[in-house]
Amino acid sequence: MAATEGDPRPLPAAVTWRTPLVIVVCGCLIGMLTFGPRSTFGFFMQPMSREFSWGRDVFGLALAIQNLLWGIGQPIAGAIADRFGSLRVISVGALLYAAGLIIMRYAATPLSLDVSAGVLIGLGLSGCSFNLVLSAFGKLLPLEWRGVALGAGTAAGSFGQFVFAPFGVAMLDNFGWQPALSVFAGLMLLVVPLSLALATPATSTGPVAVAQQQTFKHALAEAFGHRSYILLVLGFFTCGFQLAFITVHLPAYLVDRGMPVQIGGWVIATIGLFNIIGSLSVGWLQSRLPKRYILSVIYFLRAAAIVALVSLPMTTFSAIGFGVVTGLTWLSTVPPTSSLVAIMFGTRWLATLYGFAFFSHQVGGFLGVLLGGIVFEKFGSYTPIWWLSVLFGVLSALINLPIVEAPVTRPVAQPA
Repeated sequence: MAATEGDPRPLPAAVTWRTPLVIVVCGCLIGMLTFGPRSTFGFFMQPMSREFSWGRDVFGLALAIQNLLWGIGQPIAGAIADRFGSLRVISVGALLYAAGLIIMRYAATPLSLDVSAGVLIGLGLSGCSFNLVLSAFGKLLPLEWRGVALGAGTAAGSFGQFVFAPFGVAMLDNFGWQPALSVFAGLMLLVVPLSLALATPATSTGPVAVAQQQTFKHALAEAFGHRSYILLVLGFFTCGFQLAFITVHLPAYLVDRGMPVQIGGWVIATIGLFNIIGSLSVGWLQSRLPKRYILSVIYFLRAAAIVALVSLPMTTFSAIGFGVVTGLTWLSTVPPTSSLVAIMFGTRWLATLYGFAFFSHQVGGFLGVLLGGIVFEKFGSYTPIWWLSVLFGVLSALINLPIVEAPVTRPVAQPA
């Protein structure tokens, strides 16, 4: 395996088993296991709400907290991974995630739901989700592997969604929501041994190249003073708003419009399946087309799909069709977004700077989930949120167009 970019030191013999293929496979398995259970939480809203007589705003608040803390924790986890290596961060994140699932199994009050599904799982995701996996790919893989690996790592999360959505519905139908959460918690523990393949070196050991000596403070000042990075971060807000709202509220929305609950499971699974195609395609396309144009098209297509969903008569065909189009654009924003961060600033602080972009994504997710529950309880309909999603999609399609795809100008090397 090639050494980390910019690091002239050869890899020690003890880690030569970590070939690019092993790294990609283990990273993809982590992405699948961590994203899969989270994508099923929308199916737990109705049975848990019925059992405890909660409104949808109660469940919505817990998952909104989850999205927000995932976003807040992401740059912190990224900075720790950049500084001390990714192994400990991913392992601790997986343990927090598993603990959150177990406590959620016994949650009987809104507060216990907020702590388990909100705080613990949110912080756990910040440490072990595919965002840390993609950052590790950027540091460990040779350049020729990165484009495809970023697409594959993103697609793996979608494959987890494809597998876990019908699996979660089947578990709920046959065993109930509590055993389902216990099974998910057990599967989450598999992330710990898999994370060994994604261990990145701590930056405090050994000599580093001058280009790698940029400080954390200067990296943040440089990024937030760069117009293209700000535009990228603002556009990513919409991605989080749409994805979180759809993941949590789409199953209930389909039931409200007369669809059986199983259709919601298959629509979420369809989104996951077709996002595998979308993410891999974008991973391939981003080395051939401007990434800003790819992002703009993705946001516009999402907005058009939502317009069709709320405007056309609801049938199984239209619901699955929405899943197909949405799936093709679901997480396909991630490879070009992470690649643009790497192009602009290099890989030294990649996890950190992508983490701040992802924070914007999760603020959008927080508002999407929270407003979905509040608006439904107040108006008995999700329609205002759907149209707000359309507006955000069009704005993000326009925001990404002026992004400059080039390294930031550094006339003077920054000392450590």
